Amino acid sequence: MSEAGTMLGIREPLQRIVSRKFHEAYRNKDLSFSDTKLDVLRTKHDASFQLRYCPALAKKPKKDEKKDTKSPKFDPFAEPPAELLVASIPRNHPSHVLVLNKFPVIHNHFIIATIANKPQTDLLELGDLIMTYECLRAWQSHQSGRGRPRLFAFFNSGEHSGASQVHRHLQFLPVEDMSSSDSPDWSLVVDRMTVPAHPDLPLFHDPSFPLAGFSTRLEEKTSPENLHSKYLLLLRAALSAARRPGQPLNDSIEVEKQGQTTFSYNLAMTTERMAICPRRAEAVAVPGVGSESSVALNGTILAGTLMVKHESEWDILRQNPLLLDDMLASVGYAPATWN
Repeated sequence: MSEAGTMLGIREPLQRIVSRKFHEAYRNKDLSFSDTKLDVLRTKHDASFQLRYCPALAKKPKKDEKKDTKSPKFDPFAEPPAELLVASIPRNHPSHVLVLNKFPVIHNHFIIATIANKPQTDLLELGDLIMTYECLRAWQSHQSGRGRPRLFAFFNSGEHSGASQVHRHLQFLPVEDMSSSDSPDWSLVVDRMTVPAHPDLPLFHDPSFPLAGFSTRLEEKTSPENLHSKYLLLLRAALSAARRPGQPLNDSIEVEKQGQTTFSYNLAMTTERMAICPRRAEAVAVPGVGSESSVALNGTILAGTLMVKHESEWDILRQNPLLLDDMLASVGYAPATWN
């Protein structure tokens, strides 16, 4: 691949562009930022997991309470407003747009979406993966050393994945904006997926993660074809763990039909790794809260973070952090390896 950022065709550091655009939109009230409380929980295996409490989420209508389904659903990525548009990429022949999230809970949360309205449930195409990876590289290209800023990308696909829009898009969260001085021990789940999960294939997992999930390494300046082949490898591993536990992992596993994936999953990417988590449920209740409890999880599960909207959920999980393991396990499949 080319030098970081050049393939995007942007003329200044991506981090600077996003930060400036975010602060302008925040100042002008073009986006609605919601504050959250943050704590870090320890699971049964002593893994760290962020817990965020955002009361503003409770004010959002539930999926079955939304407006008339006969009306066309608003598409936030079709001709995004100038106030939220970060860039069209690549510059000379744009295929994607970078857009600020209009309702963020993390500073500098932005999105990459296809200009053409492509389905969120279809396989990611080579261009989607390349542009996402180039954004990850561009974010940290103007700084060096261990203190380089990092970006976490995630993708939600399928009815149980936490996807909220049907127009294909991936999302970016700066790791430094997710972190806090109050949570120095927290780290991305994808970073912790370093234990071999297969004797021959480059698949890794985190034994402390209570549901099936796999990662694969991304070499520096990896080729587009290699990036796509690793994506397909992760899809096969995820589907095998979900539907064929204990069976050999091979190329015959059909992860798509007519371009559409056959299961729900979350995908995550950093410059170092790509990871996947197959999903069987979008949400889970916090035990002891009652019928009002419903904690929806999306691709940030691979960042090691979840968010609650009721104070009772916040209180119970902080008092009983070991509840988290069973909650996470219920939205995915049992951990699996081929060793």
